[in-house]
Amino acid sequence: MVLNGLSRKGRIMRFRPCIDIHDGKVKQIVGGSLKDTVGADTNYVSEHGAAYFGRLYRNCNVPGGHIILLNKAGTKEYLEDIREASDAMKEYPGGFMIGGGITEENALEFIELGASHVIVTSYVFRDGMIDYDRLNALVQKVGKDKLVLDLSCRKKKAVSADGTVSVDGTGSEDYYIVTDRWQKYTDVKVCHETLDELSGYADEFLIHGVDVEGKKSGVDKNLLQILGSWEGNVPITYAGGVASFEDMDTVRELGKGRIDVTIGSALSIFGGDMDFQEVVSYKENGNEN
Repeated sequence: MVLNGLSRKGRIMRFRPCIDIHDGKVKQIVGGSLKDTVGADTNYVSEHGAAYFGRLYRNCNVPGGHIILLNKAGTKEYLEDIREASDAMKEYPGGFMIGGGITEENALEFIELGASHVIVTSYVFRDGMIDYDRLNALVQKVGKDKLVLDLSCRKKKAVSADGTVSVDGTGSEDYYIVTDRWQKYTDVKVCHETLDELSGYADEFLIHGVDVEGKKSGVDKNLLQILGSWEGNVPITYAGGVASFEDMDTVRELGKGRIDVTIGSALSIFGGDMDFQEVVSYKENGNEN
C-alpha cells in the first residue's frame, strides 16, 4: 500500500496507528518481555475493545495501521485475539494490516477478514535464515502488494569464526532480525543490503527497535540512521521508544521525512502523555497544527 499515492521518496512522515492484542484485550507491553511460558511486562490494558480503536482511527482518517496478535498461534487466547481483530477491521475496512502467526496457509483468511496486508516475520525467518521457499509461496498466495515484512530487530555484537567481536563504524552493535515474539535472534542483519534484497518481495517494511520498544525512553537513533540513509523505494514504518513530539522530530529528521512512525504506550489513548489528536495532526515541519 502506498499512502496518498506517493512512493517512499515522494512522501512525508505519517503517523501509523496500532492495536496490540493479547489474551483478547488491547494492551501495550514492553518489547521483548513476551514469552510463551510467562506473561509480558504490561504498560497498559484498555477498557475498550479493539472495535473502539477501529472506529477511532477511521473517524480520524489514519489508515495503514497495524494490528498485532501477541498470543501464540493455535492457542485459545490467539483465537480470542483474532475475534477482537476482526471487530476492529469491520469498523475500518481496509484500514489495517495484521500480523502474528501468519503463514501461507492462513494468510488469505486474514485478507478476507478485511486486512489490507498481512505482516510476517517468524514464518519467513526460520532457523536463523531467510526461508525463500516460504517467502516466495507467500508472495504467490497474497501478492507482493499485500505483504509486509516485519524486520524488527535487536542489537547484538557480531562474533566472527575466530571469536573476534565486530561492531559497526559508530561503535554500536549490529542489528539483527528477531523472531518468536522477539525472543530469538536470526543471522539476518538489518542493513542496506538486506533491505535491497527483500524489497523485491514486500510492499512495506515494519521495523520495531525492540531494545527500546514499550519503554518510552526515546527512539533508537542508530537504527533510524541506518533506515533513513537507505535509498530504496519500499515504505518503512518505525516503532520503538517514541515518548514525545521531540522524538517524532527525531524520527522525521533521521528518517529524512521518508519513514513513518507508529506510537503505542506514549499515546494518551493508551495511558501516555502524548495527546492523540496532536499526534494525528503532526505536520512535516514539526508538531504544530
